[in-house]
Amino acid sequence: MLFLLNDAVLDLDETGPMSPADARRFERLGFDYVVELGCELFAEDPLMHRSDPERARRLAWLIADRQPGINAAMFSAPEADCAPELVEPYFAVLPAPVMRQLAQRAARGRLDAVSADKAVWGRMAA
Repeated sequence: MLFLLNDAVLDLDETGPMSPADARRFERLGFDYVVELGCELFAEDPLMHRSDPERARRLAWLIADRQPGINAAMFSAPEADCAPELVEPYFAVLPAPVMRQLAQRAARGRLDAVSADKAVWGRMAA
């Protein structure tokens, strides 16, 4: 399964990027808690999806696992080390062809924050 996290396309395999023991540890976490966790991670490091791809993959897996159908998330932080309350989370359900196109663009090095925003989030459209 492909998952867009900010401007990184992650390939989440069916078993998830964590061991069965870790999956059991996280099974009681609800979607709201996972979103709070994402806000905390991106408040610390707004480029976490690039600087720590394994942690980003685990977050994406948790989001997709808690809300089946969601295959795109963006955590918009104004700066590093900001308050987690300032991070704005966005979620989307993108059609498979769009995800494949984004993955192809990423593979060619042509997917960045601006192009992902234009293609998915439309925040800079004004």
